[in-house]
Amino acid sequence: MKRFLYLLFLIFIMVSLLNSSVYADGDGNIDNGGGGMGSGTSENKWTPGYDGVRVTIVRATDDMPISTPIDYSNKQPPTGLVHFGKVSKLHYRKGTALTARVGGYAYKTPLPPMPRIISSGDAVTDIEVIKAYFCSEGAVKMIAHDTGIDYETLTNGNYKLLLEPIAYFTFQGAFMAMTAHEAALYDLQLSGGLRSKMVSLTHQNLPLAMFLENADLGFPAWSGSRNGRVSNDQILTSLGLGIVRFKDAPTTPPPTNQTSVQYRTSTEVITSVRLSTSSQINPKAPASVTFRIMGSSYTVSNIVIPDGDSQLVWVKWRTPSKPQTVTIQVSATAGYLSESSITASIVDLDQNTPPDPKATDRNDSFKPPTVPGYAAKTSASWGIWSAKWHEYWVWIPNWRWISTGPDSGYWHDFGHWEDQGWWDYTWTGYSASLSANQSVLSDAKSPNPTATRMKSGYGIEMNTSTILSSNAHSTHITGAQNAVSYYPEFNYQTYWRLHHLKSSGLSATFWLKPNDYSTYQSRVHFTPIWFPDGSYTPITRILDAWTPDGMLTLQLQSTITISDNLFSDWHIAPQK
Repeated sequence: MKRFLYLLFLIFIMVSLLNSSVYADGDGNIDNGGGGMGSGTSENKWTPGYDGVRVTIVRATDDMPISTPIDYSNKQPPTGLVHFGKVSKLHYRKGTALTARVGGYAYKTPLPPMPRIISSGDAVTDIEVIKAYFCSEGAVKMIAHDTGIDYETLTNGNYKLLLEPIAYFTFQGAFMAMTAHEAALYDLQLSGGLRSKMVSLTHQNLPLAMFLENADLGFPAWSGSRNGRVSNDQILTSLGLGIVRFKDAPTTPPPTNQTSVQYRTSTEVITSVRLSTSSQINPKAPASVTFRIMGSSYTVSNIVIPDGDSQLVWVKWRTPSKPQTVTIQVSATAGYLSESSITASIVDLDQNTPPDPKATDRNDSFKPPTVPGYAAKTSASWGIWSAKWHEYWVWIPNWRWISTGPDSGYWHDFGHWEDQGWWDYTWTGYSASLSANQSVLSDAKSPNPTATRMKSGYGIEMNTSTILSSNAHSTHITGAQNAVSYYPEFNYQTYWRLHHLKSSGLSATFWLKPNDYSTYQSRVHFTPIWFPDGSYTPITRILDAWTPDGMLTLQLQSTITISDNLFSDWHIAPQK
């Protein structure tokens, strides 16, 4: 009966689509998969059919979201729903944080109703019906209306639709809504807590409800299993999305140079790869990963990972003192690696020091440049799997007839106890965050120095303090090790000034290198005598605070006011 009703529903959908002028010239870059569902409990359960789709309009030229995402669902979620707001996979990729909220969930009821999006054990979704629905003129006009974008504009080839499947389910007694990407981020926050209760939904049928047939928007096509459990990393990078293009809008493949990194000379760095596995790696046969760097080998042993999951594996090492290119080879005894070869470019920051400032320097055409904003990464998270054997003893019977005579005897069980246990895996999560502050002051040797005002031509002192906060062991992290400042008179490029470590460690402090053009070898940067009155804003990039999840970095900027110049202090005139 269920199958009959489902077929009637598909027929209704197809007829509705045919009545909507067939297609809106949409090209559906969507495929799907899924598998059977486990049994739930009153605290942790999902009812098949409680699904939806988040739609975001994306500009084709630069992959920039230009609409607030809209959620569509055939169901009516309760008012106290727990959700993470309207954030797309593209927004999360650009660094938007996962933030839970209760209530205030907004959604639209689609007309005609959507086909089922997420497969379950007794109902497998039809990807062709899903494609036909979202490529139909009726669906695209509905989306155009709901986002306030003209239909002709939306379909002129300059925009794409990003689709993300949504699941509505109960977790730990709370009714929640989330996309596959949000489920993976939430599971990382809970150190595997979501996966342990809802794996068949959040780490199988939800992320596999949609994935790309062809790379686009910087996401790769999915070539993995269509019905197995997947890892958080696989979800974040490749799963839980579909794309509708119009009039052959260009595709954007993912970056191809993902195995190249840049390090600074004489710096402690952390090089990491991700080890994934489709079958469990346990303590009886643990994996090891070997990094081969500049003639030395570094091996990480005793790695265990549950089936369908992954873990970062890393090595901490010191870069050479001279600039060069280093090839890092990586191999594993089990599972598969995200990279097997990494090209590291070792660069020397102590270059392009500003030239000797002269009293005769002029720049009459100078206009203060816009302060640039370098990409920042101030937090990171990672973790390590461990495993413990869970004993489960089972009696294995072996009944035999014991004869005591021609017509007598008895049965005897020669069975034995057998441990049919399993490995229980535990995820231990770690995190790190970087913060910093900086002071920019007039050189103490300049006449009448103040904290906020100075005359051009004099030097400034720059002092920086940083804090790397983490719950991880020291083998997982480094404090900030480099700082470099850029200045407005050079348009924040061309020349820069390197800082020296004043104190190292997780609470590192920096000050400028001694200035070769200072009479007293002061740790200052001289402002140009011609700099106009007004704000003078140098910026400083804090670099090389390393974690297994990459380098933490941030930008600091402080402003001091220029008023007048040093000639007013040193003017020489005949005595009257």
